[in-house]
Amino acid sequence: MLSPAESGVEELVLNLVQWLKLAVEASGAVVIGIGVLVAGVRYLQRCLEPGMAQFNAVRLSFARFLALALELQLAADILSTAVAPSWDQIGKLAAIAVLRTALNFFLGKEIRDTEHEGEGRRTDQS
Repeated sequence: MLSPAESGVEELVLNLVQWLKLAVEASGAVVIGIGVLVAGVRYLQRCLEPGMAQFNAVRLSFARFLALALELQLAADILSTAVAPSWDQIGKLAAIAVLRTALNFFLGKEIRDTEHEGEGRRTDQS
């Protein structure tokens, strides 16, 4: 019986994972690009309206795009080390994962806090 390396299956899987990683990275970049466009349009619409709450709504919307993009970029990093990783790659992935997870945590916390403040303001206005 042929080994995966001898049959070419291993190389095929490696190539598929590399293409998938590229697609996930590109998706993350597209999400950021869409987020920038949406935030820019919303910001320009809100420039004529008074109040910082409007600005916070734009920030919240953009933060959601960034959180999704961070998740996609982390997934791409995991894919890059999924097949035959070296200890160097694992160390880099661990550092990147910690940084991106921390960023995502604090971004999510800010989103929740800002949404909670908005709900409190709406209740006070009622």
